[in-house]
Amino acid sequence: MKIAFIGDIVGRPGRMMIQEHLKRLRREHGIDFVIANYENASHGFGVTQKNAQELLGMGIDCMSGGNHTWDKKEIEPLLESLPMLRPHNYPEGVKGTGCRIFDVAGEKLAVLNIMGHYGMPYVDNAFRCARDTVAHLKSEGINHIFLDFHAEASSEKRGMLMLLAGEVSGIIGTHTHVGSDDFQIVGGTAYLTDIGLSGCRDNVIGMDAKVPLDRFLTGVAGRFEVPEKCRKILQIAVMSLEEGRCIDAFKLKIFDDGRVFRTDAWVEE
Repeated sequence: MKIAFIGDIVGRPGRMMIQEHLKRLRREHGIDFVIANYENASHGFGVTQKNAQELLGMGIDCMSGGNHTWDKKEIEPLLESLPMLRPHNYPEGVKGTGCRIFDVAGEKLAVLNIMGHYGMPYVDNAFRCARDTVAHLKSEGINHIFLDFHAEASSEKRGMLMLLAGEVSGIIGTHTHVGSDDFQIVGGTAYLTDIGLSGCRDNVIGMDAKVPLDRFLTGVAGRFEVPEKCRKILQIAVMSLEEGRCIDAFKLKIFDDGRVFRTDAWVEE
């Protein structure tokens, strides 16, 4: 089984890069299943029904969320009708789920979405939720498990690896929009602290630089906006899985000027 993951899709520029490249990448690399994080996909905050359906039509099979999941109120019915997740560790009674099981290449794949704690909305304990959910999935005979860990703190993400190394197929972090350079395979678990955004690359985390700079200089907040014109990037991780373990993985950074950079994950047994 070969799966791929795309981190935070930020606004129209991110959606444009998905539309331009994803179907070709699926063909070229024989990708069976694509997961992508939607939480910034519409104007940088949440996702609309229109954009969700567009992204699913562009070659994405399942979408995960994060702290901006609820920014567009139309999300609630979508969490029931479309292959979309919200963080699994929201308290009981919140609409939707953070764990879904899919049939992929004749096998079962579980996709799990967990949100961290530092700087995030109130949620149940991320580590207990992840540990207990993974144990339940494995008791049901599901060994291919991918986790999108949506968290601010790199220490939380690294801690999740230490907790679940060898137990899940992959853990890739989202939320910071800044890609890290630590793609590795530990005991059969692919791990990357943060995959980085797909969208504008020449500003501040995919947003026009004016409001963030004003805030840094004066302390006065404003509304972040996705630029109408910018230089764009698509960041995607591709993982080959066998018997629940990742045996090979690489990340592609695709620039709108035609440049492509590949980083292969190193293996730590």
